[in-house]
Amino acid sequence: MPTHPLTRLEVPSRVLKRAQYEAFEFELHGSALLVRNGSHPDPENHEYWVTVSDGLPAHCDCPADAASEGACKHRVAVAIRPPVLETAIHAQLAADGSGTSNPPLPEEEDLSAKAITQTAGARGEREDGDEADEEYPCECD
Repeated sequence: MPTHPLTRLEVPSRVLKRAQYEAFEFELHGSALLVRNGSHPDPENHEYWVTVSDGLPAHCDCPADAASEGACKHRVAVAIRPPVLETAIHAQLAADGSGTSNPPLPEEEDLSAKAITQTAGARGEREDGDEADEEYPCECD
């Protein structure tokens, strides 16, 4: 049974929470993902490239990923959304011609990312109703 990507990433709990409740948007470009934070009033200024390697969001070009030892919220946002991660993995496999892939994650390992995204994240608010910007200022500015 494959392990969930979060078990292979070093993720502080506050980063995990932000990756769950912020309204991220994803665009696949080749084998890289453009991750846009739609929670900001100017999301075009909060776009970062995430690359996937060995089935894991391995690098992000945001300042927080460079400054921290753990994964940034953009990498975690990709890791907790199996359809996004699997699409990037399949795009890599198609590009390199290997034709093999990791099996999809079991439903119980999804960590309810879909439910969290559809509720709090889609409305641009936190699960607990607190103001996100006050408690967790953007690490990327």
